[in-house]
Amino acid sequence: MFREALIRFNEKGLAKTDLSTITKYVIEGRIEVDGPVDKNDVVGAVFGQTEGIFSSDLDLRELQKTGRIGRIEINVNTQANKAFGRITVPTSLDRYTTALIAAMIESIDRVGPYQARVVIDKIEDTRLEKRKRIVERAKEILASWEKQKLPDDDLILRDLEEAIVKTKVVEFGPEKLPAGPEVDSSDEIIVVEGRADVINLLRFGYKNTIAVEGVKIPKTVASLTRKKKKVIAFLDGDRGGDLILQELLNNCKVDAVARAPYGKEVEQLTAREIHEALEHAVHPEEALKAKEYAVAEKKTAVPPDLKSVVKEVDGTLSAVLLNSELQEISRMPVSDLVNRLGDEKNAKYVVFDGVITQRLVDTAASLGGEVYLIGARVGEIQSKPASVHIYTTHELASFS
Repeated sequence: MFREALIRFNEKGLAKTDLSTITKYVIEGRIEVDGPVDKNDVVGAVFGQTEGIFSSDLDLRELQKTGRIGRIEINVNTQANKAFGRITVPTSLDRYTTALIAAMIESIDRVGPYQARVVIDKIEDTRLEKRKRIVERAKEILASWEKQKLPDDDLILRDLEEAIVKTKVVEFGPEKLPAGPEVDSSDEIIVVEGRADVINLLRFGYKNTIAVEGVKIPKTVASLTRKKKKVIAFLDGDRGGDLILQELLNNCKVDAVARAPYGKEVEQLTAREIHEALEHAVHPEEALKAKEYAVAEKKTAVPPDLKSVVKEVDGTLSAVLLNSELQEISRMPVSDLVNRLGDEKNAKYVVFDGVITQRLVDTAASLGGEVYLIGARVGEIQSKPASVHIYTTHELASFS
């Protein structure tokens, strides 16, 4: 009803239809003429040679008047006494009628006195293109919506817990060092590296902590350690922790040393990992010997040429296996490393963009010789045979 009314409305000449709102299809074709003609010649041929082939209902002029086809666009260029052009016809007709109109236009065989050829390249369904644009935009809107959605209950509770814990952190001494609320009153204190470590220990009930906030030991910490019955240095399992350990032993009274698992930081530890690290705290001399041995091993055992391999795998989630001559023998995704490493009996250096796990350590040990595992970070390692050496890619990159 609406379309018929619209057609009658246009036939009376009272208004023009905006075809862009109703166009369903666009006929696109090309024309070649064996002579120098212009646009007006081609327009005349299009309307003249299609007139009267079928009933007046399919006459191009009548279809334009009723708004069922839009403005026919024709572009013509002349080259070497030949004319080449493009014909574009938008329609609001059904598929069958649109195809018939296209075939009518393709039947044009002359323009003026010259032979001509018209080829229809395609009929584009504008609704499909619009649908694609709508779907793509819907995806963008959904992605934006997902980012803005409210956090789930666990995240809300974690945020609340974090906020409460942070309010318990106090500023201690003239340097305003981050500390737990019982650091002054407790007979035993735990010295950590930074504010994030204090917050993590507070989360699990350790209120007698204080942070040194850097390699240089503050006077407040040095003085405080001499007043306490027991002082535990609880440091990250990396080279930074080694440096701070040495400074603490030079400037403070330290009764025991606890370390985060190799490659981890105190701020990342779970309640169980914190408990186990403190339970296995060792005498400072023993901790220092372990550090010196590890540093000596790193400086002498790892070829500097591996740095280029470290850079190559960074961010790729891939693994590269090399033999004792540093020749590449295999390359694979990290996800396949554990299953395939056991078959590479000549592998000595395993450089990969992933986590060093206990299962990977056990597989490396089964190869029978010395194996160097160089990964992005280290997971929880319960046991490590002497034949397996563990490094992080960050550590290797920092070696001179």
